[in-house]
Amino acid sequence: MNVILICICFGALTIAGFAAGDPAPGMTMPQGAKLVFEEDWSTGRIDSDKWYALHKRWGEGNHGVVSQNVFIAQDIVGSVTKNVLVCRGHGDRYAGSVTGWKGNVQRVGGVIVSKSFFASGRYEVVMKIGSESTNPDGPEDPKRPIGMVPAIWTYAYRWVGAGNSDPEDFNQSNPLYNPYVKNEYWSEIDFPEFGKGQELESGLYNTFLNRNHQSLQFCTKSAIDGKYHVFTSIWRTHLVALDGVTDSQVTMSGGFWWVQDKAISFSKYCGNPLKRLGKDQYAVYMGKEVTHFIDGRFVGKNLTHVPAMAAQLNIGVWFPRWGGLAPWAESTISVASVKVWQFYDPGDVRGVLTDDIPANMDKSGNPLSR
Repeated sequence: MNVILICICFGALTIAGFAAGDPAPGMTMPQGAKLVFEEDWSTGRIDSDKWYALHKRWGEGNHGVVSQNVFIAQDIVGSVTKNVLVCRGHGDRYAGSVTGWKGNVQRVGGVIVSKSFFASGRYEVVMKIGSESTNPDGPEDPKRPIGMVPAIWTYAYRWVGAGNSDPEDFNQSNPLYNPYVKNEYWSEIDFPEFGKGQELESGLYNTFLNRNHQSLQFCTKSAIDGKYHVFTSIWRTHLVALDGVTDSQVTMSGGFWWVQDKAISFSKYCGNPLKRLGKDQYAVYMGKEVTHFIDGRFVGKNLTHVPAMAAQLNIGVWFPRWGGLAPWAESTISVASVKVWQFYDPGDVRGVLTDDIPANMDKSGNPLSR
């Protein structure tokens, strides 16, 4: 994975093609934008029609995330006491009863996921990392829960096997199989993941478009103070004309047209479906950009490998090896509210990735067979 570090908090600034002196991108929404999802946990419960908690392990150096580490509590938000969602992390010194992968109790996090799938739009999460108050079981600096990775991201995934066909070729009876995608349809935007190498002051703003990934780092220092901040990301998609494609080179499935010919360069469509505009005329559904803000101030922009396929919103904490040691017992993130507006850009792909993220361990942490 390519990682580009762009984290400049003071002085001259150049971010992903935006030079000092250029006007920062605005947060204005297009005509037709619609607020489709809103949550503030005022009911005092997690609505199972809107959310589910992950019970899953992935990556190395951790023991997964569990539903017991996602719950409602009260906190002071802007001088008002209200319900918030808490995602708890158990660090390297935790010795309690909550178990993760294979019964291990340390390096276990908590993640909540929206039941709905979203595409182009504005995503707004009001969240704080850690706390201003010290706790004997918490990190030495409660505002910096090093080793734990707090994150906000969209994610959806679909495995498409070759079946009985040649895995090195297309098969019109299995239109979504693409030998260049290598089975995986993957849509993900991280905005951001904090804490790589115990560094919370620069966040990972990653994009995943099927087999193509890119990782950027932007400055997040202003959010590492144990207070609530507004994290906003704006995802845009568009249609891009794909010249030279003929009707004989594609096949239709699920309302979309899928490439079936190696003569069409994969780099021109990256595994995304096409829209038929007329006889031998096509455009590809493509992600365009994702623009990021903290408290209304421009942070950075993703322009490469932006997905087009709708995905679920994830919020929580986990403990990948690349986050480093977590020399404490417990820490948390707290989420005061979530809002999602949808833009319905012409490049949106909805209905291809539709599955919830499956659990891969039971309540005791025993691995589940596939």
